[in-house]
Amino acid sequence: MTQQYLVIHMTDSSGSTLAQEEDRRMLESWAREGEDAGRLGSGAPVAGAEHAKSVVVREGRVLVTDGPFPEFKEWFAGYDLVEADSVDEAAAYMAKHPTAVLGRILILPLVKLPWEQDA
Repeated sequence: MTQQYLVIHMTDSSGSTLAQEEDRRMLESWAREGEDAGRLGSGAPVAGAEHAKSVVVREGRVLVTDGPFPEFKEWFAGYDLVEADSVDEAAAYMAKHPTAVLGRILILPLVKLPWEQDA
């Protein structure tokens, strides 16, 4: 049985150091493999830190601030949803993504909420 995983791409906040042609070649090859295997779901890059906001609610007050803070060395660059038989299989597939060469990839299994467990 396959499991869905949320894949988070973390990169240096200054952006990619791969040549654009190499970055594109790796990404297209990775996406084609995932689509052919039926393991690649939705995904997208995200805008830079200058467009990000942080939202918290404290004591009934909504606080919206610019974010993330400048001390962050890595930036959440995008996400993908992938399906695999195990986290190891997901990791082997994600090792072919350009972010694996330039940054860090976080792989998180999707789970049900406690009240959905019996559903």
